[in-house]
Amino acid sequence: MYKAYFGLSELPFTIGPNPKYLYLSEQHREAMAHLLYGLSEQGGFILLTGEVGTGKTTLCRSVLQQLPDDVEVALILNPRASSIELLQYICDELNINYHGSDSAKVLNDALNAYLLEAYANHQRVVVMIDEAQQLSIETLEQVRLLTNLETNKDKLMQIILVGQPELNDMLASKNLRQLSQRIKSRYHLGELDLPQLGAYIKNRLRVAGCERQLFTKKAIKQIYHYTHGVPRLINVLCDRSLMGAYATDKFIVDQKIVKQAAREVFGNDVSISGSNLMKWVSFAVVIIGLVFASIWGVRQYYPGWANNADTAGPAQTSGQ
Repeated sequence: MYKAYFGLSELPFTIGPNPKYLYLSEQHREAMAHLLYGLSEQGGFILLTGEVGTGKTTLCRSVLQQLPDDVEVALILNPRASSIELLQYICDELNINYHGSDSAKVLNDALNAYLLEAYANHQRVVVMIDEAQQLSIETLEQVRLLTNLETNKDKLMQIILVGQPELNDMLASKNLRQLSQRIKSRYHLGELDLPQLGAYIKNRLRVAGCERQLFTKKAIKQIYHYTHGVPRLINVLCDRSLMGAYATDKFIVDQKIVKQAAREVFGNDVSISGSNLMKWVSFAVVIIGLVFASIWGVRQYYPGWANNADTAGPAQTSGQ
């Protein structure tokens, strides 16, 4: 709706993993280098973790686009699967024929035959599993077994595991120590800091056809306050802020527009989020401390105060 109003060729803050909009911060460059290095070696596991919305999938899609033509990719986006279903998903991605009643052995044999043929034709196969923290221990063990498909010299398959931080906890368990030992490249993707957030917004606007900055510096600080540098939240809030500017006939997003957009996107509790929450907690601790200090002082100087206060009753008069 606001695209033509701001002179944009497309909407810049959609939440889909579009590699065209990938902003390569320093840590994103490092993560990409880890992925590309891991993919340059034959076989084994590559691990990429990060909090929800930090851009893991977008980064991986960008890496996959850079792979040469002799690499075939099986992208698994539905990891809530049994061991058999995972094998079926991989076969589907690689166009390997099978029957729904086939056992795990039959599927593994078909996959092994395909990989050997690909290897003979100097083709490489990469399997990427997104949201891998949703895999069961049993299915992760099946994933490990896939790396046993090999020749005398090389592994026949490269596997990239992408997931949230709890995936690290799963891989640290005793049951998965063999899989963890086969991971040759690991990287954890964090949130953007304030300068990176500003560059991120500028980059997305540029890709969408807008060279001028549509957000004031205070507005960008406000966005950082509400999103804590998580790209997915940044996109949601920036999109709503541009809509708010359009609705009020403004050509630039200021702090006030961002605050209103945050209330609409995140609800009415946004004013007590992030650093503000810590300020309120600190304030409460100080007040409670002053109250206890006051009571302690009264007890020190008037030792009988507490007893008198506890036993005080209606005044009594003695008869004459």
